[in-house]
Amino acid sequence: MDGSSCWKKEYSAGGGVSIGSLQPCSVAVAGGGPVGAAAALSLADRGYAVTLVDQHRPQPGPSAFGMDIRNVALSPRSAELLKQIDSWPEQAAAYEKMCVWEERGTSRLTFDAAGAGRGELGWLVEVAPLLARLWQRLEAHPNITLVFGSVTDVAATDQRVTLSLDQGGETLALSADFLIASDGAKSAVRDALKVEVRQWPTGQMAVTTLVRTERPHQATAWQRFLLDGPLALLPSMDPLLCSVVWSQSEQQAAERLTLSDTEFCSVLTRASEACLGDIQDAAPRQAFPLNQQLAATASPHRRVLLLGDALRVVHPLAGLGVNLGFEDLSELLSIAKPNVDLGQPGLWDKFARQRLLRSEIMLRSLDGLKRLYGSSDPWIGWLRNAGVGWFRQRQWLQRKAIEEATGLRHLSS
Repeated sequence: MDGSSCWKKEYSAGGGVSIGSLQPCSVAVAGGGPVGAAAALSLADRGYAVTLVDQHRPQPGPSAFGMDIRNVALSPRSAELLKQIDSWPEQAAAYEKMCVWEERGTSRLTFDAAGAGRGELGWLVEVAPLLARLWQRLEAHPNITLVFGSVTDVAATDQRVTLSLDQGGETLALSADFLIASDGAKSAVRDALKVEVRQWPTGQMAVTTLVRTERPHQATAWQRFLLDGPLALLPSMDPLLCSVVWSQSEQQAAERLTLSDTEFCSVLTRASEACLGDIQDAAPRQAFPLNQQLAATASPHRRVLLLGDALRVVHPLAGLGVNLGFEDLSELLSIAKPNVDLGQPGLWDKFARQRLLRSEIMLRSLDGLKRLYGSSDPWIGWLRNAGVGWFRQRQWLQRKAIEEATGLRHLSS
């Protein structure tokens, strides 16, 4: 299949695509977040004519201290993929170490990039600059057409996939040879195809914000496991600014959202054991519920794939969410060579099995880790500390853990 002869771009005065100008395309991508945008660019670079569908262009998010409050942790594997499509943002803060300890523990674990023969473990990237760079590339790419609208229905046959889009009250039927759904945890494509989803409610919420600290973060990601949930202070390009992701019970989250900035800084200083000194200032706080979920399949039809959060949502304690989505894309690209018929029978069977297995492993591992560190049983605490001491004495195992965490190698590959 050669996508070069498909789509014609005809923009309306408002910057969208004129209804009636659309021809059948090679690949439609639903969702213009980091994973969907990267999928569109990667396939367009391989000669496929791609149509990216989203409700609107990226909207600015909350900011403070000159930064976007929304951040994602990117692994080396994710960084390599973004650099290949010329979409690496300038605002990327490398972290070289990770320090992990617990509320009732006596031992700490420190992961050092040097232990894996690397200069960094990963990067903390602001969402707004990342999306801005991706969309700059999308809008300039000759093989990509942007269509704005909400997906209301999806019909898949052995020959084509057709999306019904609501464009401000008007309906557009968009036909494609293949469809990639990367439209998030509440995927309209997944729902339209009636794909079952298993959910694991955590009973927790994540409180996120930016804080200014007394001491520099030393390019280190600090994570403390509290009985109520893990607290992470993640480094930015400014040595005294950190992103905070604090998982906690819904009741605690509600209470901490009502605290004054001074009170919240004091609570956060105690919760982090003042690992960076006093928390001196905090940006406005946000909170969102934490739920894990997994779709029944990554390939609900031979001409449809689910990627990223449309496939699975994981707890943020390991910072794996968007990286698992980029892993999905990397595996997709190992199959989607130029001129390959993406809808041929059986092409995605192995991919779907492996991505589902990888998702199951991560979901169960993260759930087990949360339960292990959330237990107040003194015997469990003793076992945790003994295990940490045993782990610290085995450099080869630490190296394997770093490779898993950074996406350089994983168990289900």
